Amino acid sequence: MLPFAVRKFLYKGCQRVVTRMVGCVFCRIIARQAKATILYEDDQCVAFEDVHPQAPVHFLVIPRKHITSLNAGLSGEELLLGHLLQVASRLAKEKGIDGTGFRAVINTNAEAGQTVFHLHVHILGGRIMRWPPG
Repeated sequence: MLPFAVRKFLYKGCQRVVTRMVGCVFCRIIARQAKATILYEDDQCVAFEDVHPQAPVHFLVIPRKHITSLNAGLSGEELLLGHLLQVASRLAKEKGIDGTGFRAVINTNAEAGQTVFHLHVHILGGRIMRWPPG
């Protein structure tokens, strides 16, 4: 088995190559060049069902602006980040998981599980969430 540092290096390299070859899948969803079940959209963000749900309710809220992660230097983006969370909360209520509870997750970089390098908020609910996750 390869050491973790080597696996991480290979993973990041492969991710960059795939992104360069086919573009950002979330940007393609925003442009309607990739299929997704859209739940909500406005001039700042788009929300859609996760293609590989990890809970009975699992959707993503993404900014229209391509921001790779929380590490992308978000100075001046406070209103956008707040808007993403407001939309997430509104949709959780529409999906009926606001009363029982839901989890909002932002994975940042590969070790945290980020596989698409376009900032996105996962909203998961409809089942009991265990702690610690992962």
